[in-house]
Amino acid sequence: MTVNSEVLNLMKCRENDVAGIDVNMGCPKEYSTKGGMGAALLSDPDKIEKILSTLVKGTQRPVTCKIRILPSLEDTLSLVKRIERTGIAAIAVHGRKREERPQHPVSCEAIKAVAETLSIPVIANGGSHDHIQGYLDIEDFRQATAASSVMVARAAMWNPSIFLKEGPRPLEEVMQKYIRYAVQYDNHYTNTKYCLCQMLREQLESPQGRLLHAAQSSQEICEAFGLGAFYEETTRELDARRAKLLARSPEEVEEPAEDTSGIIKMAVKFDRRAYSPQITPKMCLLEWCRREKLAQPVYETVQRPLDRLFCSVVTVAEQKYQSTLWDKSKKLAEQAAAIVCLRSQGLPEGRLREEGPSLHKRKREAPDQDTGDPRAQEPVMPGELCKKPFLALASGKESPLEGW
Repeated sequence: MTVNSEVLNLMKCRENDVAGIDVNMGCPKEYSTKGGMGAALLSDPDKIEKILSTLVKGTQRPVTCKIRILPSLEDTLSLVKRIERTGIAAIAVHGRKREERPQHPVSCEAIKAVAETLSIPVIANGGSHDHIQGYLDIEDFRQATAASSVMVARAAMWNPSIFLKEGPRPLEEVMQKYIRYAVQYDNHYTNTKYCLCQMLREQLESPQGRLLHAAQSSQEICEAFGLGAFYEETTRELDARRAKLLARSPEEVEEPAEDTSGIIKMAVKFDRRAYSPQITPKMCLLEWCRREKLAQPVYETVQRPLDRLFCSVVTVAEQKYQSTLWDKSKKLAEQAAAIVCLRSQGLPEGRLREEGPSLHKRKREAPDQDTGDPRAQEPVMPGELCKKPFLALASGKESPLEGW
């Protein structure tokens, strides 16, 4: 497959989902450059031109790209002129070379030379460490580089309130508000922890930083920041709302329908967060077939070439069941098909807090592995299944998170 066809296929799958398409040719990380991506593309101007030209000609969306500067200013200007001729709408320039890191000074002069050479907008990047400490610094960096706009990453990660015109808020206040949002929207604790570590930076060795580093749950993170009571109150409210939603039978949400082909179809997806990690729809269906002395469910899965999504049909007792929603993996598509069958029969499907017959549990697997393999089952252990589905807390009262 050629570069052009690969790019076109990817673009056509996603074009209607985005406002623009950007090609990142500036990432210097090894995991990116090893695969010929990111800053590795800077050593292959011909490929850059093919990729960008293909995108510009094949989509109605604006196409942009991001680069790093090359070892010499002459080479950098030659490259950006060639990029501009592809017809892209704008270019972002990180003012460091591929081998340089944040501790190296950003070259405002190189970005300025690019901005003065090109007629398309130039976005300045790389000023977080040296130049940008507050909102006004963003404009100063823009003027120093003669760019049309500025891209801010690390400075915004260190303190998101940097975009307030009146100046950034104290870090403690920002972290408190971030934690409240993370709990309210059921953000995974590892992501919350990572973002907070980025905010603390040099304070990671402080008593609070050590507590954060040791935290192994959202509750422990909240306790480290004096938000233990908030966590308990919020989770109680979320649990109450979740229980109310899960108490509704699936038939209240979606009724099965049989099409002319004889396949019973429903528009359902398998959301891992709504199910126990040990009990899944495929396991429930398999156990039911065994109890009823039926043949084992047979799954037939196809992949759609255009977007590479999957759809599965499960056959049970000579009746076929299928979800009308396509999914990103074969395993997820099979779980959705199993849900259609179970709901059509009014059977438990393994949702959290759902009453139903005991099932045999397989060995613990990684979250992205299939949970319906009958060859890897062992007796289920007693205890509450506590993995929670996503649910945002919303109420009519004024939220303490609104505003700064």
